[in-house]
Amino acid sequence: MTTVSGITSSTTSATATASNNTLGQDEFLTLLVAQLQNQDPLNPADATEFTSQLAQYSQLEQLFNLNDSMDQLTAAQNSSERISTLSLIGQDVVVEGSDFTLKEDAVQIGYKVDGTVAGIDIAIQNSTGKTVATLSANDCEPGNHFITWDGLATDGTPLPSGSYSIVINTKSSGDATATVSPLVRTEVTGVDLSSSDPMIVTNLGEYKVSALYGAYNNSIKSATSE
Repeated sequence: MTTVSGITSSTTSATATASNNTLGQDEFLTLLVAQLQNQDPLNPADATEFTSQLAQYSQLEQLFNLNDSMDQLTAAQNSSERISTLSLIGQDVVVEGSDFTLKEDAVQIGYKVDGTVAGIDIAIQNSTGKTVATLSANDCEPGNHFITWDGLATDGTPLPSGSYSIVINTKSSGDATATVSPLVRTEVTGVDLSSSDPMIVTNLGEYKVSALYGAYNNSIKSATSE
């Protein structure tokens, strides 16, 4: 096939500048048409080469259509996930953290075990940092666990409503890499959809959906472990 001087080079240069050296669907077709229009009538394009170029164009068009379909599917899935987060409003979610609010009812205290530990004690501290109660965790297996605290101090007297925090104390089993992280259960008060990644708004702050360990009906359950 005869190369058209000026047309091919200028078109390719423009394409490289506009598309970061990527030949797009429209540019490919433009080059192909330009070659056909400017071919030597006495030496026309080889049919085999022309067919090959048409096949390349067809494959390119299919790839663009596939990319468009995948983009639409991804956008639809993201939209569905964003809308589904609205159903969390009014429910309780479990997140990693140490601060929680004690009201009139009992609360669930959680902890995440990663590794092997011999024992776990959970100290409950008030807003001044004083330990007002200590809970013994019976389940030391790896995973997420929850126990119910009735809001009573060590001496059995009811503690006032307010802000409290969890301090985890562990007994070593020889596993230097073992960690125990506190988990708290808090109510979802809203969902922020202003960013690409929805944020769950709770009484303790905002969290990404990926940071949630679970979601539950807004009611106190008996002691459970996962």
